[in-house]
Amino acid sequence: MNLNQITIPSLELTKSIQFYQTLGLNLIVESLPHYARFECRDGSSTFSIHKVEQLPKGEGIWIYFECQNLDEYVSELTSKGFKFEELPNDKNWLWREARLKDPDNNQLILYYAGNNRLNPPWRIK
Repeated sequence: MNLNQITIPSLELTKSIQFYQTLGLNLIVESLPHYARFECRDGSSTFSIHKVEQLPKGEGIWIYFECQNLDEYVSELTSKGFKFEELPNDKNWLWREARLKDPDNNQLILYYAGNNRLNPPWRIK
């Protein structure tokens, strides 16, 4: 089994489409006002958004995008006007992360983990 795509809810697709295109995803399906689908820059995963009347309650959705050159990428996004809640920093789980919210308040974590993504020292054998 392989993960194909993640779909998240949005109140305003046009706003979210612009956000994710500026973030660097490639728009491959635009079926307004209900649906949009993106292709990730690396790999073969896709990411989609569907229109909802109401967002889920609670902490929302957390989405992780791995970036090889995290610090440079965050700097580039900052120069484009993105506001980060947390700039790149090293975590005790051996990942380097930066955090921001999308227009629907979903938590985005841009990170770099290298080999530790699938093979942390505490991986179950």
